[in-house]
Amino acid sequence: MADGSDTTLTTEQPAATTPEGLVHGIRSFAAGHGGARAVIEYVGKRGARIVLVGEDGTWADQFADGTDVARAACESAGVAIENEWERELMDQMRPSNDLWRSMARRTLSR
Repeated sequence: MADGSDTTLTTEQPAATTPEGLVHGIRSFAAGHGGARAVIEYVGKRGARIVLVGEDGTWADQFADGTDVARAACESAGVAIENEWERELMDQMRPSNDLWRSMARRTLSR
């Protein structure tokens, strides 16, 4: 195989959000939704997913290089970290209409 071939495998990962940008994003989400709580999920080589649930039921997610980076970013932003998905937290989440439509399309296409 020649150098520069498009079939050459690489192990480079896409650049993750910098910790400062991550803290700013978490802090701005919490400010815009009356506060927030976070659940950190390990997602393998990609790092960690931070699922933010606002007090108004809106939710979003961010990605970090690892669970330690995600935990530090949440603590710096002043967002409480939940150890797991508790029933109260899941009941608080309110999916958008667009998400409901996309889930319905997936179910109907099977």
